Amino acid sequence: MHTPTSLVTGGSGAIGSALIQLLAAQGHKVINLSLDEPSEPLPAVTYCVDLMDREATARTLEQIANEHKVDHLVNNAGISYQTTIETLSLDRMQQMVEIHNRAALQCLQALIPGMKARGYGRIVQIGSRMMLGRQGRLIYSMVKAGLLGMSRSLALEVAPHGITVNMVSPGPIETPFFRQVHPPGAEQTMKLLSGIPVGRIGTAEDVANAVAFFLQPSSGFITGQNLFVCGGGSIGTSNV
Repeated sequence: MHTPTSLVTGGSGAIGSALIQLLAAQGHKVINLSLDEPSEPLPAVTYCVDLMDREATARTLEQIANEHKVDHLVNNAGISYQTTIETLSLDRMQQMVEIHNRAALQCLQALIPGMKARGYGRIVQIGSRMMLGRQGRLIYSMVKAGLLGMSRSLALEVAPHGITVNMVSPGPIETPFFRQVHPPGAEQTMKLLSGIPVGRIGTAEDVANAVAFFLQPSSGFITGQNLFVCGGGSIGTSNV
């Protein structure tokens, strides 16, 4: 039986770690491409690289492509940025484009040739419910919406080669960063919860389960799609 090899960018973070744990439990060989080593051991081979550094990223991706036959790519790495139009930093905006768009494209460009040669591949991009709009997140919304457009066009390009491209877009997810901004019981947290029909904050495992669905060989008739993992918060609400 073939053991699938899955590469997860940003695998040392909360969502990436949960995905690596799930994929490893499902029998995948997992590669973590991340800025830092994970804080706790993960069942993955970790390559540390700053995805903001185009040349270093290219060298690392070339090494990975030479050492592994990557079947699945999950572009999960990213950073957040909250700003108004008046306080917008163009340098910070460019950093967002670099990590969310350019680095994702660079990973795709490095790994898709191998997928084409083998006639099989699964690609999942991590988007965000904020693509639908949220005050203060105009740049984050911009780069994630761009990632969706990229994914849909790429899905058409690679479909004849047995490769699918889909997106998973989380809503509010329980992570250390989320709790810094939304402490339990705080007014802003309760307001956010009021806009989530299922009545809870999502977990990293919720996102991992959705990604794993798209990575299955049996999901080969699904491509160019975006799945919101948001507890229903994407349905006509502006709170989340």
